[in-house]
Amino acid sequence: MIAATSSALPLVLVALYFVACLAIGLWALRRTRDARDYFVAGRRLGPWVTAVALFSSVMSGFAFVGGPGLVYRDGLSSMWMVVSGILGTCLSTALVGKRLRLLAEVRGALSLPEALAARYDSEAVRGLSALAIAAGVLAYLATQIAAMALVLQGLLAQSSLVAEAGATTCAVLATAVLVGYCVLGGALASVATDLLQGAMMMAASALVFFAVRAQFEGGYAEAFRTIAEDDAAALGPFGTQGAVTCLSWFFLFALGGSGQPHIVTKNLMFRRIADLRRILPLTILTGTIATLLWLVLGVGMRALVLQGRVEPLATADRAAPAFLELCAEPWVAGVVFAALFAAIMSTADAFLNLGAAALVRDLPRAFGWAPPRHELRWARVATVALGGAALGFALGSRELVAFLGSFGWSTFAAALVPTVAIGLNWKRAHATAACASMATGLAATFGVEIAQRLCGVDLRLPHGFDRGAAALLLSLLVFLVVARATPPRPLPRDIDMLLEL
Repeated sequence: MIAATSSALPLVLVALYFVACLAIGLWALRRTRDARDYFVAGRRLGPWVTAVALFSSVMSGFAFVGGPGLVYRDGLSSMWMVVSGILGTCLSTALVGKRLRLLAEVRGALSLPEALAARYDSEAVRGLSALAIAAGVLAYLATQIAAMALVLQGLLAQSSLVAEAGATTCAVLATAVLVGYCVLGGALASVATDLLQGAMMMAASALVFFAVRAQFEGGYAEAFRTIAEDDAAALGPFGTQGAVTCLSWFFLFALGGSGQPHIVTKNLMFRRIADLRRILPLTILTGTIATLLWLVLGVGMRALVLQGRVEPLATADRAAPAFLELCAEPWVAGVVFAALFAAIMSTADAFLNLGAAALVRDLPRAFGWAPPRHELRWARVATVALGGAALGFALGSRELVAFLGSFGWSTFAAALVPTVAIGLNWKRAHATAACASMATGLAATFGVEIAQRLCGVDLRLPHGFDRGAAALLLSLLVFLVVARATPPRPLPRDIDMLLEL
């Protein structure tokens, strides 16, 4: 039986990473002069930084903590999520990238709801899309806080500096770090650290690949053989979840990428439209390397437990932290733990910025109110408020990190994919269709989840079909039916020309 070793080195390396982030945040604070800097990093990113920022936003606590937990629990089922997630980023760039960047240039949009309001010439579209983003941000931020608290709890226990760190204490500390980092520099701080974070995540993937392999005399062949002898279905093409569930995940994560605001809004930040040709392949390369963590940590921990070398995990979310605590060299564990925090903080910062923009910039305008005089100051206040709300959501939920991440993705996909992906490519799409689709998507995800928790009813679809995929299908259907059932409306001349490109 492998016993945990006590070492403060991983905690020291993570602390050094936090110091570096704080230094960059203070640097960004001095250069964040207005809302344009806070929300879209001054719209001056190059292709390398944009590509790594895209990759860093996708590879969050959902991928680095939830992903290995899903592989540990269900076998290869969740690989349909991660592979289609990379495809979703490609589709998002192809369907949305150029037109959204042109729209930002023509109308000066600093947020996705602001760009959609210009496309549909509708404040109602702005308000509903801002509401959808605020709702989805709570779920996604809760994912990051839960993941960060889980990793922090393991780190403190391994260091032996703290006898026992409670989950609530770690969640509060995680929220304080996330919110403080974001308040300092906003999007400018986030993208300034993305190159560091991206490099750390890719290095961590390579280190983990070899660290897991070293645990088995026969390498990965032995690990896979151990799992197959216990449950052959776990290594089948659909894992233990079955074909219907996996194919619904493929649909949700491939098409749903075009509705993820933390992915889509990166198209508002880069300098030149021509950079898209370089951004996409770089994003695919970095994302593919980092997905190694998703697979090998889950496979390794499942095989070690089946061989009796590690005690069964209390929860599947412990797969990644437990391997680093039990099996990795302290310096390897420190680098990978720092990379885990890098992934979490990069994504959390993006969501805090999105939510702050929705609350401060978009919702007031949707209701016809004048924007606040000190927009940058209020954006920071909104960031703190969102962090507190997400902390409450994380503490009140007992779901796996992977579930919270999937729920956040589903909320954004069902509410925004038709309005964004179809709306930027089809002139007939209009505000009524967009509003009907967004309302349907929110009701089918957030509304159903709230009703389920209040009533205590487990609403499962036949054959394991994913509820998020069903919500996306429904919102797509509503969008297309409403758009076709009503006559087309004239578009502003600049929008009409933009959609011709």
